[in-house]
Amino acid sequence: MPELPEVEIVKQSLKSAIKYKKLSKVIVKNRNLRFKIPINFERSLKNKVILNISRISKYIIIEFKSNLYCVFHLGMSGTIHLVKKKFDKITNLSFYQYKQVPKKHNHLKFVFPNFNIIYNDPRRFGFFKLFRNYKDLNLYFKKIGPEPFSKEFNSNYLFKKIQNKKKNIKNILLDQSIIAGLGNIYVNEILFYSKINPKKEGSQISKNEIKKIIKYSNIVLKLAIEYGGSSIRDFQNTEGVNGSFQKEFKIYGRKGETCSRNNCKGIITKFFQTNRSTFMCEICQK
Repeated sequence: MPELPEVEIVKQSLKSAIKYKKLSKVIVKNRNLRFKIPINFERSLKNKVILNISRISKYIIIEFKSNLYCVFHLGMSGTIHLVKKKFDKITNLSFYQYKQVPKKHNHLKFVFPNFNIIYNDPRRFGFFKLFRNYKDLNLYFKKIGPEPFSKEFNSNYLFKKIQNKKKNIKNILLDQSIIAGLGNIYVNEILFYSKINPKKEGSQISKNEIKKIIKYSNIVLKLAIEYGGSSIRDFQNTEGVNGSFQKEFKIYGRKGETCSRNNCKGIITKFFQTNRSTFMCEICQK
Protein backbone atom coordinates (compact mmCIF):
# COMPACT_ATOMS: atom_id res chain seq x y z
CA MET A 1 0.00 0.00 0.00
CA PRO A 2 1.37 3.48 -0.83
CA GLU A 3 2.34 5.61 2.14
CA LEU A 4 2.38 9.40 2.55
CA PRO A 5 5.36 10.12 0.23
CA GLU A 6 3.96 7.97 -2.60
CA VAL A 7 0.48 9.50 -2.25
CA GLU A 8 2.06 12.95 -2.20
CA ILE A 9 3.86 12.18 -5.47
CA VAL A 10 0.59 10.95 -7.01
CA LYS A 11 -1.07 14.18 -5.84
CA GLN A 12 1.68 16.27 -7.40
CA SER A 13 1.49 14.25 -10.61
CA LEU A 14 -2.27 14.70 -10.87
CA LYS A 15 -2.00 18.37 -10.01
CA SER A 16 0.35 18.99 -12.93
CA ALA A 17 -1.89 16.98 -15.26
CA ILE A 18 -5.47 18.01 -14.43
CA LYS A 19 -5.54 21.26 -12.43
CA TYR A 20 -7.79 23.85 -14.17
CA LYS A 21 -8.85 21.22 -16.71
CA LYS A 22 -12.48 20.50 -17.53
CA LEU A 23 -13.56 16.92 -16.93
CA SER A 24 -15.68 15.99 -19.95
CA LYS A 25 -17.26 12.92 -18.40
CA VAL A 26 -16.75 9.90 -16.15
CA ILE A 27 -17.35 6.33 -17.27
CA VAL A 28 -17.95 3.83 -14.45
CA LYS A 29 -17.52 0.19 -15.43
CA ASN A 30 -17.75 -1.27 -11.94
CA ARG A 31 -19.38 0.44 -8.95
CA ASN A 32 -18.44 -2.29 -6.48
CA LEU A 33 -15.29 -0.91 -4.88
CA ARG A 34 -14.77 -0.78 -1.10
CA PHE A 35 -17.74 1.58 -1.02
CA LYS A 36 -20.24 1.40 -3.85
CA ILE A 37 -19.97 4.30 -6.28
CA PRO A 38 -23.29 6.19 -6.21
CA ILE A 39 -25.56 6.30 -9.24
CA ASN A 40 -25.22 10.10 -9.56
CA PHE A 41 -21.38 10.03 -9.55
CA GLU A 42 -20.97 10.46 -13.31
CA ARG A 43 -23.63 13.14 -13.63
CA SER A 44 -22.23 15.11 -10.68
CA LEU A 45 -18.76 15.39 -12.23
CA LYS A 46 -19.66 15.84 -15.89
CA ASN A 47 -18.22 19.07 -17.41
CA LYS A 48 -16.86 20.23 -14.06
CA VAL A 49 -13.66 22.33 -13.86
CA ILE A 50 -10.96 21.18 -11.43
CA LEU A 51 -9.71 23.94 -9.13
CA ASN A 52 -7.14 22.06 -7.08
CA ILE A 53 -5.75 18.67 -6.00
CA SER A 54 -4.67 18.21 -2.39
CA ARG A 55 -3.85 15.43 0.08
CA ILE A 56 -4.86 14.55 3.63
CA SER A 57 -3.05 11.54 5.07
CA LYS A 58 -3.24 8.88 2.32
CA TYR A 59 -6.33 10.41 0.68
CA ILE A 60 -6.32 12.59 -2.44
CA ILE A 61 -8.91 15.33 -2.79
CA ILE A 62 -9.98 16.77 -6.13
CA GLU A 63 -11.71 20.11 -5.71
CA PHE A 64 -14.18 21.18 -8.42
CA LYS A 65 -16.02 24.41 -9.02
CA SER A 66 -19.43 24.70 -7.34
CA ASN A 67 -18.07 23.56 -3.95
CA LEU A 68 -17.79 19.91 -4.98
CA TYR A 69 -15.07 17.54 -3.75
CA CYS A 70 -14.08 14.05 -4.88
CA VAL A 71 -12.01 12.09 -2.35
CA PHE A 72 -10.28 8.87 -3.32
CA HIS A 73 -8.03 6.29 -1.72
CA LEU A 74 -5.90 3.78 -3.65
CA GLY A 75 -6.42 0.98 -1.14
CA MET A 76 -4.06 -1.99 -1.42
CA SER A 77 -3.77 -2.33 -5.19
CA GLY A 78 -5.30 0.76 -6.81
CA THR A 79 -3.40 2.35 -9.69
CA ILE A 80 -4.00 5.44 -11.78
CA HIS A 81 -3.01 5.61 -15.46
CA LEU A 82 -2.78 8.68 -17.65
CA VAL A 83 -3.41 7.86 -21.31
CA LYS A 84 -2.62 10.67 -23.73
CA LYS A 85 -4.80 10.26 -26.80
CA LYS A 86 -2.67 12.27 -29.23
CA PHE A 87 0.60 10.45 -28.58
CA ASP A 88 -0.86 7.17 -27.36
CA LYS A 89 1.51 7.36 -24.36
CA ILE A 90 0.59 5.43 -21.24
CA THR A 91 1.88 6.60 -17.89
CA ASN A 92 1.26 5.12 -14.47
CA LEU A 93 0.71 7.66 -11.69
CA SER A 94 0.49 5.17 -8.85
CA PHE A 95 2.37 2.80 -6.61
CA TYR A 96 2.73 -0.08 -9.05
CA GLN A 97 4.16 0.07 -12.55
CA TYR A 98 2.60 -1.47 -15.63
CA LYS A 99 4.06 -1.06 -19.11
CA GLN A 100 0.50 -0.65 -20.35
CA VAL A 101 -2.96 -0.25 -18.92
CA PRO A 102 -4.10 -3.65 -17.60
CA LYS A 103 -6.83 -5.38 -19.60
CA LYS A 104 -8.86 -6.23 -16.49
CA HIS A 105 -10.09 -4.32 -13.43
CA ASN A 106 -10.27 -0.86 -15.07
CA HIS A 107 -13.21 0.36 -13.00
CA LEU A 108 -13.36 4.09 -13.79
CA LYS A 109 -12.35 6.33 -16.67
CA PHE A 110 -12.12 10.11 -16.28
CA VAL A 111 -12.33 11.58 -19.78
CA PHE A 112 -10.59 14.87 -20.59
CA PRO A 113 -10.33 16.49 -24.05
CA ASN A 114 -6.82 15.18 -24.82
CA PHE A 115 -6.29 12.34 -22.37
CA ASN A 116 -7.98 9.89 -20.02
CA ILE A 117 -7.29 9.03 -16.39
CA ILE A 118 -8.03 5.35 -15.69
CA TYR A 119 -8.46 3.82 -12.25
CA ASN A 120 -7.48 0.14 -12.00
CA ASP A 121 -7.88 -1.93 -8.84
CA PRO A 122 -7.77 -5.76 -8.85
CA ARG A 123 -8.55 -6.09 -5.12
CA ARG A 124 -11.11 -3.23 -5.11
CA PHE A 125 -10.10 -1.86 -1.69
CA GLY A 126 -9.84 1.66 -3.10
CA PHE A 127 -12.82 3.99 -3.19
CA PHE A 128 -14.24 7.31 -4.39
CA LYS A 129 -16.53 9.59 -2.39
CA LEU A 130 -18.26 12.87 -3.24
CA PHE A 131 -18.80 15.78 -0.84
CA ARG A 132 -20.96 18.74 -1.82
CA ASN A 133 -19.58 21.25 0.67
CA TYR A 134 -16.39 21.88 2.64
CA LYS A 135 -18.09 21.32 6.00
CA ASP A 136 -18.97 17.71 5.16
CA LEU A 137 -15.49 17.15 3.74
CA ASN A 138 -13.92 18.47 6.93
CA LEU A 139 -16.17 16.28 9.10
CA TYR A 140 -15.07 13.21 7.16
CA PHE A 141 -11.46 13.79 8.23
CA LYS A 142 -12.13 14.93 11.80
CA LYS A 143 -10.74 11.72 13.35
CA ILE A 144 -7.44 11.89 11.45
CA GLY A 145 -4.45 13.25 13.34
CA PRO A 146 -2.20 16.12 12.24
CA GLU A 147 0.09 15.87 9.23
CA PRO A 148 3.74 15.13 10.09
CA PHE A 149 4.78 18.45 8.52
CA SER A 150 2.24 20.54 10.42
CA LYS A 151 2.87 22.75 13.46
CA GLU A 152 0.28 20.72 15.35
CA PHE A 153 2.55 17.67 15.25
CA ASN A 154 4.95 18.76 17.97
CA SER A 155 6.53 17.39 21.14
CA ASN A 156 3.77 18.56 23.48
CA TYR A 157 1.08 17.05 21.27
CA LEU A 158 2.80 13.67 20.91
CA PHE A 159 3.69 13.46 24.61
CA LYS A 160 0.04 13.96 25.60
CA LYS A 161 -1.06 11.31 23.11
CA ILE A 162 1.35 8.57 24.21
CA GLN A 163 2.27 9.20 27.85
CA ASN A 164 -0.28 6.69 29.21
CA LYS A 165 -0.30 4.16 26.39
CA LYS A 166 0.75 0.53 26.85
CA LYS A 167 0.76 0.02 23.08
CA ASN A 168 4.19 -0.23 21.42
CA ILE A 169 5.55 2.91 19.82
CA LYS A 170 5.55 1.46 16.32
CA ASN A 171 1.81 0.78 16.35
CA ILE A 172 1.19 4.17 17.97
CA LEU A 173 2.90 5.91 15.04
CA LEU A 174 0.86 3.82 12.59
CA ASP A 175 -2.37 5.00 14.23
CA GLN A 176 -3.90 7.50 11.77
CA SER A 177 -5.85 9.20 14.56
CA ILE A 178 -2.53 10.20 16.15
CA ILE A 179 -0.51 11.12 13.06
CA ALA A 180 -1.72 11.19 9.47
CA GLY A 181 -0.13 9.26 6.64
CA LEU A 182 2.65 7.24 8.26
CA GLY A 183 2.92 3.64 7.10
CA ASN A 184 5.04 0.63 7.93
CA ILE A 185 8.09 1.40 5.78
CA TYR A 186 8.65 4.92 7.04
CA VAL A 187 7.89 4.16 10.70
CA ASN A 188 10.64 1.51 10.58
CA GLU A 189 13.03 4.13 9.20
CA ILE A 190 11.99 6.86 11.66
CA LEU A 191 12.47 4.60 14.69
CA PHE A 192 15.89 3.52 13.43
CA TYR A 193 17.05 7.11 12.98
CA SER A 194 15.65 7.90 16.44
CA LYS A 195 17.43 4.88 18.02
CA ILE A 196 14.16 3.68 19.54
CA ASN A 197 13.13 0.06 20.04
CA PRO A 198 9.84 -0.47 18.15
CA LYS A 199 8.64 -2.75 20.97
CA LYS A 200 8.91 0.01 23.57
CA GLU A 201 5.60 1.10 25.12
CA GLY A 202 4.37 4.62 24.50
CA SER A 203 4.43 5.36 28.24
CA GLN A 204 8.15 4.51 28.31
CA ILE A 205 9.13 6.96 25.57
CA SER A 206 11.10 9.90 26.97
CA LYS A 207 10.58 13.53 26.00
CA ASN A 208 13.98 13.50 24.30
CA GLU A 209 12.93 10.46 22.23
CA ILE A 210 9.70 12.24 21.30
CA LYS A 211 11.74 15.16 19.97
CA LYS A 212 13.73 12.70 17.85
CA ILE A 213 10.53 11.15 16.45
CA ILE A 214 9.26 14.61 15.45
CA LYS A 215 12.62 15.52 13.91
CA TYR A 216 13.15 12.34 11.93
CA SER A 217 9.54 12.07 10.78
CA ASN A 218 10.11 15.32 8.93
CA ILE A 219 13.56 14.39 7.64
CA VAL A 220 12.67 10.88 6.42
CA LEU A 221 9.39 11.87 4.75
CA LYS A 222 10.84 14.95 3.04
CA LEU A 223 13.74 12.89 1.72
CA ALA A 224 11.35 10.21 0.45
CA ILE A 225 9.31 12.82 -1.43
CA GLU A 226 12.49 14.38 -2.81
CA TYR A 227 13.58 10.96 -4.10
CA GLY A 228 10.16 10.40 -5.68
CA GLY A 229 8.89 7.80 -3.24
CA SER A 230 9.99 4.22 -2.71
CA SER A 231 9.77 1.85 -5.66
CA ILE A 232 9.22 -1.27 -3.57
CA ARG A 233 6.76 -2.29 -6.24
CA ASP A 234 7.89 -0.02 -9.04
CA PHE A 235 6.13 3.19 -8.07
CA GLN A 236 6.37 5.75 -10.88
CA ASN A 237 5.41 9.38 -11.12
CA THR A 238 3.55 11.11 -13.93
CA GLU A 239 6.70 11.21 -16.09
CA GLY A 240 7.20 7.47 -15.72
CA VAL A 241 10.22 7.98 -13.43
CA ASN A 242 10.79 5.42 -10.68
CA GLY A 243 10.96 6.52 -7.07
CA SER A 244 14.40 5.79 -5.65
CA PHE A 245 14.16 6.25 -1.89
CA GLN A 246 14.39 2.48 -1.37
CA LYS A 247 18.11 2.88 -2.16
CA GLU A 248 18.34 5.10 0.93
CA PHE A 249 16.70 2.66 3.37
CA LYS A 250 18.75 2.32 6.54
CA ILE A 251 16.76 -0.56 8.07
CA TYR A 252 13.68 -1.61 6.10
CA GLY A 253 14.10 -4.86 4.15
CA ARG A 254 17.67 -5.37 5.38
CA LYS A 255 17.24 -8.48 7.54
CA GLY A 256 20.56 -10.20 8.25
CA GLU A 257 22.68 -7.25 7.12
CA THR A 258 25.10 -5.31 9.29
CA CYS A 259 23.64 -2.14 10.80
CA SER A 260 24.12 0.85 8.50
CA ARG A 261 25.03 3.17 11.37
CA ASN A 262 28.72 4.05 11.59
CA ASN A 263 30.68 2.10 14.20
CA CYS A 264 27.80 -0.29 14.91
CA LYS A 265 28.32 -4.01 14.30
CA GLY A 266 24.72 -4.99 15.06
CA ILE A 267 22.85 -7.35 12.73
CA ILE A 268 19.40 -6.29 11.57
CA THR A 269 16.61 -8.60 12.69
CA LYS A 270 13.07 -8.99 11.41
CA PHE A 271 9.90 -9.81 13.34
CA PHE A 272 6.19 -9.02 13.10
CA GLN A 273 4.03 -6.57 15.03
CA THR A 274 0.30 -6.74 14.29
CA ASN A 275 1.05 -8.68 11.07
CA ARG A 276 3.47 -5.99 9.84
CA SER A 277 7.17 -6.51 9.21
CA THR A 278 9.45 -4.80 11.71
CA PHE A 279 13.19 -4.37 11.22
CA MET A 280 15.52 -3.26 14.00
CA CYS A 281 19.10 -3.25 15.22
CA GLU A 282 19.19 -4.72 18.72
CA ILE A 283 22.34 -2.76 19.55
CA CYS A 284 21.29 0.71 18.32
CA GLN A 285 17.60 0.57 19.14
CA LYS A 286 17.31 -0.02 22.86
